[in-house]
Amino acid sequence: MNRKGVFFMRELNYQSIYAPYIKQFIAIKNGLGYVSLRAQWILLELDSFFVDNDVRELGITQQQVEQWRATRINDGQCTIYNKYCTLAEFCKYMCRIGYDCYIPRLPRKISGFTPYIFTNEQMMCIFQACDHYELFDRHLNTSLFIIPAVIRLLYSTGLRINEALALKNKDVDFDKQCLYIRKSKNGDERISPLSESLIIVLRQYLHYRDRMPLPRLNDEKNFFFVSPMGKKCSQGVVYLWFKKALAAADIPHQGNHKGPRLHDLRHTFAVHSLVKMSKTGLDLYYSLPLLSKCLGHRSLKSTDHYVRLTAEIYQDVLNDGNEIATHVFPKTHTNADYGNN
Repeated sequence: MNRKGVFFMRELNYQSIYAPYIKQFIAIKNGLGYVSLRAQWILLELDSFFVDNDVRELGITQQQVEQWRATRINDGQCTIYNKYCTLAEFCKYMCRIGYDCYIPRLPRKISGFTPYIFTNEQMMCIFQACDHYELFDRHLNTSLFIIPAVIRLLYSTGLRINEALALKNKDVDFDKQCLYIRKSKNGDERISPLSESLIIVLRQYLHYRDRMPLPRLNDEKNFFFVSPMGKKCSQGVVYLWFKKALAAADIPHQGNHKGPRLHDLRHTFAVHSLVKMSKTGLDLYYSLPLLSKCLGHRSLKSTDHYVRLTAEIYQDVLNDGNEIATHVFPKTHTNADYGNN
């Protein structure tokens, strides 16, 4: 279990009759390698419900599940679905250790979310906008100078923004042409390859970064992307400049999580990678596992969505020689799953 998981497990205070069983359930999940921070918070919510309703007998009933559901009037469909998944898993666990519990059926996962996939022309416009940013007054804590490199890194590697900003100097290996991702969403470490053109961009960024009069910039334990104050850059600042780049590139930004989002650079990387590999004649049997590993997915199930999306946008690309993919990856998932990638 990672350190963050330990911190949350110590801090959350379960008080209902199910408290010891919830802690055992979380410990088992962590022991199996699952990062269950979301599950811990969901179970804390259920624990509070049991306390508020003075539940004193073990054995979750259908009536209790329905009462709890009635209290979640402000939760969206995807949130309810995730909570039901955790509740169902916990009920199954309770049944296995000898306490009869009602196992709820999972509700339909409804979402109209579709990731925004940038065209090659739009990406060029975004890069040009980032390259022409200027400051009209002096801000010692601005992170503007990292933006051209960060945006290109996100598009060229498919990294999540938190993974990119968590990179340390020791994690960027120009000699082996790769990045070492040590803090990923799933808690797993992975290696991400660097293209020659991206290495040129990152070396150029380092050239100007290391000219800042700050100590320990080259310390291998220091962050690779830093502000002029030598501190780690925030996601919010990068997203702010990204929205300005969209405006400069005449790409409408809808806001309210409707995009285009910074995370859509990751989706664009995945689709463009599949297109490029398909055009070079690489079969999906080989390209999909490669993409899955590069993105840090634990299974091909998560990466399969990009096959569908690529086929919708580039209808002629995946047809030649890849028809078998429609049988290997049956259409069983919804667009909502993109939000977890």
